[in-house]
Amino acid sequence: MVEDSPSMAEMYKEYLQGDSYDVELVSTGKEALEKLQKTLPAAIVLDVNLPDMSGMEILKTIHDQQLPIVSLVITGHGSVDLAVESMNLGAYDFIEKPFSAKRLKLTLNNALEHQQLSETLDTLKDEYGRNGFEDFIGSSLPMQGVYRIIESAAPSNATVFITGESGTGKEVCATSIHKRSQRAKESFIALNCGAIPHDLMESEIFGHTKGAFTGAVSAREGAASRANGGTLFLDELCEMEIDLQTKLLRFIQTGTFQKVGSNTVETVDVRFLCATNKDPLDEVKKGNFREDLYYRLHVIPIHLPPLRDRAQDIGLIMNTLLKEYTEEENKVFEGFSAEAEMVMLSYDWPGNVRQLQNVIRNIVVLNNGEKVDHSMLPPPLNELSLTMPLTRAIAPHVSFQQNDDIIPLWRVEKQTIETAIAYCDDNIPKAAALLEVSASTIYRKRERWAEGKN
Repeated sequence: MVEDSPSMAEMYKEYLQGDSYDVELVSTGKEALEKLQKTLPAAIVLDVNLPDMSGMEILKTIHDQQLPIVSLVITGHGSVDLAVESMNLGAYDFIEKPFSAKRLKLTLNNALEHQQLSETLDTLKDEYGRNGFEDFIGSSLPMQGVYRIIESAAPSNATVFITGESGTGKEVCATSIHKRSQRAKESFIALNCGAIPHDLMESEIFGHTKGAFTGAVSAREGAASRANGGTLFLDELCEMEIDLQTKLLRFIQTGTFQKVGSNTVETVDVRFLCATNKDPLDEVKKGNFREDLYYRLHVIPIHLPPLRDRAQDIGLIMNTLLKEYTEEENKVFEGFSAEAEMVMLSYDWPGNVRQLQNVIRNIVVLNNGEKVDHSMLPPPLNELSLTMPLTRAIAPHVSFQQNDDIIPLWRVEKQTIETAIAYCDDNIPKAAALLEVSASTIYRKRERWAEGKN
């Protein structure tokens, strides 16, 4: 508390007795600034008229240095200008003298509660409102869940089983886990089980000795050895043959293996991450995947949603990639035309994020201009058109004959938005583009309507 009148300072201190406050009194601005350099209080109650400086200078210091302190300004010479200036400098409230104990306690309690809520909100935004995570781009609720699981799973040594359609970012997920793990400084070895011939797969994983088979002209280390101390990522694991799955299970259980053509048992310390674009349990039922291997690996499951199930991320992804590729290719693109954006937002993206990446790269490399227009879109997007006049489908017919005919504006807006969403097959980003509003506006309005608010 910064107050130059000893009697007033003691009275204010008395006001706060019994409320668990530890009140420290100073009488000059210099003392206050010196205290702030040594320790940060939860709150400061600041008189404007001090003998050596204006309390506003102290408030400005707190504001400029962004100190996390709740500020209350008190003065016996209040004015609108002073109150406005205080608020602009971050003061929670402005109290004119004289004031009661109840007024001071209530204002201070409210200020501290507001500060706590603000800090909680900032934390939630950091944890749940992220526009991206590692190399992922997206702020949708499904992706926030993915980010949270990665954060929780990464520090452990538990095996993570990643599922999702092709192009959803399974390897991005695996590398994110590795980067946030205690093994981040060691090797991350990725092996695509669907891209390697079956007769070479065992050698790729475990390595081989010289002469182990035709063409083995020299000894070779496999992925297991190269990943020692780090992470081994087995992508498209369900493509692995049953016989090799048996050897993989033993390797996972014991941490030991033998190179092809060798009788020597080697031991390594490896964390396993695996992924598949198939339903692993369905593959177990079909006899294509060992049930014991499935349960050995399926410790922490992460499912990556297809792009169509997180449509609100499409706009963010395509604009982020456009900016990135524009800089790489020294082009001048700044955004998308309305029609091109609508086509991109309405497309189902069967190839998911990988397909979207390829489309943006194609556009940037093969075209020039400030705006990406419809003619620049590669097949099959250039064959799509959203030029049908939506207004005919959703615009209400306005004709008033009497007062009862007039519909409240919020109802007209609600009807228009809901009709547009239905027209767009529940694709809110597409509806937002056609209505020329942001998707977040529609989400916010729908939340209010669901709460019974206008």
